[in-house]
Formats: sequence, C-alpha cells, structure tokens
Amino acid sequence: MTRIAAVHGVLAPHRYAQHEITDMVARNCLPAGADRRVLDRLHSSARVRSRHMALPLDRYGGQDDFGAVNDIYISGAVDLGAEAVSGALRAAGLSPRDVDLLLFTSVTGIAAPSVDARLVGRLGLRPDVRRLPVFGLGCVAGATGIARLHDYLRGWPDQVAVLLSVELCSLTFQRSDASPANLIATALFGDGAAAVVACGARRNPAAAAGTAAAGPTVVASRSRLYPDTERLLGWDITSSGFRVVLDPAVPEVVRKNLAGDVDGFLSDHGLGRGDVTAWVSHAGGPKVLDAVAEALDLPDSALDVSRRSLAEVGNLSSASVLHILRDTLTAGPRPPAGTPGLLLAIGPGFCTELVLLRW
Repeated sequence: MTRIAAVHGVLAPHRYAQHEITDMVARNCLPAGADRRVLDRLHSSARVRSRHMALPLDRYGGQDDFGAVNDIYISGAVDLGAEAVSGALRAAGLSPRDVDLLLFTSVTGIAAPSVDARLVGRLGLRPDVRRLPVFGLGCVAGATGIARLHDYLRGWPDQVAVLLSVELCSLTFQRSDASPANLIATALFGDGAAAVVACGARRNPAAAAGTAAAGPTVVASRSRLYPDTERLLGWDITSSGFRVVLDPAVPEVVRKNLAGDVDGFLSDHGLGRGDVTAWVSHAGGPKVLDAVAEALDLPDSALDVSRRSLAEVGNLSSASVLHILRDTLTAGPRPPAGTPGLLLAIGPGFCTELVLLRW
C-alpha cells in the first residue's frame, strides 16, 4: 500500500487577529458610514481567531489589478511551496532527487510555467521528474491529491510522489464587494501551503530521526460529484480577479449526502463508522463542520483537530485538510496502530473526496 511518509505545513508570513482583518474589510468593502454590525457578526460567527496572509494588512486596499496580484501570487506560491516540499522531504528522510512525481494544486492563482515547474531547479528535483499541475478542485484538492498519489504509486510501487498545495486566498480579496458571499469569505480564508510525501509499497522509508513520525497507509479513495450543484461553490473570473461563489446551501447538501456516501464507502471495505478512530475533515467553516458532525452522528470530540485548525489559521482551501492530517499525526495521541481513519474534503463541483487510511 501507499504510505504517507511525511506531511509538512507552512503558513504565510503575516499573522493577524480576526478583529484586525475585520477592520480592514470594513474599510475596503463597506460604503462610507455604513452599519458594520452584519460584518462584525459574520466575522465573529466564523470562529476564527487569527489568520496568516501573504501581504501586510495595509496593502490589501490597493490591490485591484488582476495581473499585478497574480504576480504576487506566483512569487509567494514558489516561496511557500519550496519551504513546504523541503520540510516534507526532510521529515521523510529523502532528498529532492528521490522524487518521481510532483503533483501541484492551487485554486487562488495561475501560472505558466506552473509553480511546480518553477520549483524543479530551485529544489534540486531531477529534470525527468513527472509533474502534474492541477487547478479548479479548490478545497477538495488536498484529499483528491492524496488519492491521485495513491493511484500513481499503485502502478509504480518503487517510487516516491509528492503532493504540494499552495493557497493564497487573501489575494482574491475584492474591494467594494459587500455581498454576503464575499463577507463570509473574508471571515474564513487564510494563506498557507502543505506538502505530502508518499512512497509506494516497495519504497517505504522510516521517517528521519528527530522529525515527525511517518503517517498512515492509504487503502482506497472515492470521489463523489453531485449533479446540478455547479453554482454552490467556486469562482467567477472577473477583470478584478477571482470573485467568490459561496451558496448558503452548502451545509445542507453535506447533511443530505455525506452519510450515505461514507457508509457505502466504508461498507465496501467491511467497515462501519464505529470502526473509524480518526476523522480528518477539511475545515470548511463552522457550519460545514457542524453539518459533517450531524450527518455522520459523530461524538463531540471527533472534529476537534479540524475546529482547532479553523480557529488558529482559518480555512486554507486545499491545504487545510493536509494541515489537519499533520496535526492528527503530531499534536496529540496518535490513533491506534492498524485502525482505520477517514480523510474527507469538499469542493467546487459540488463534490466530496473520501480517502480511507490505516494508521
């Protein structure tokens, strides 16, 4: 089976308390003299205490040109991506030249050559490394990326594959947009990156001494796309950049569908919900996490790691579930060896990705 050899998360350089970000949004999104009580309520109810951002807070009021902002994205994504991949390889006890596949995912900027191509020389990856840049999966891409690494390594069990997610959500900030969707987005999303090193069944090194312990094996995955839900979540691409699409029906779609999808997936592997010892869920927001917990009838503590990540760094889009996987492995008692875990995320489409793990 594919083994997750290391997970390494990094955050953008500028950290702010939620109230500081709320004040910035009020200055730039609300009309002069407008009542900001709705904004304050939305930001307070997000249950986010602080977030990391790619730029100093005072620069967000003057970023209107899509091209200029995207240049900032490319520079920041390369820097954070290099840090994430280097840290993950170091934790796995591997060198850049051991990497056979680099899968890069992001939904907050675009680049050609892609960010992964720009990292090959900087990191010292082999010139024959296989690369796969992926755009458009959004928040689900952390889970989907692990699933696709597993698919690849089943065919190449002697190889090493790396997933890199970089999301600079703050760079999609839209001035003068007081729509509920934009105000909610400005309450939730933060900037960060994460890298996962995975090894095929015949290439499973122990984690390097003194670094994070190796992770679980990947057993299987399942993708689920829900029809007629394209406008629930995503971006409208405009002259000023990415304008968020965020429908309040998202939690209800989770409540309606997730239990059946999870139960069917687990059943196919002779398991039930009660067998799962750790739930690694993308931190989409408090209402999404509540919907996941309600749909699956989880105990109160089951999503504590996800809720804590949301509070400390916000929703990092595709990188969130990878930070939560890292925290599950390093920030407390590890799940019992040999027991199943389930990693899950949701994203534009509207879709879910389920990944069955064994600790």
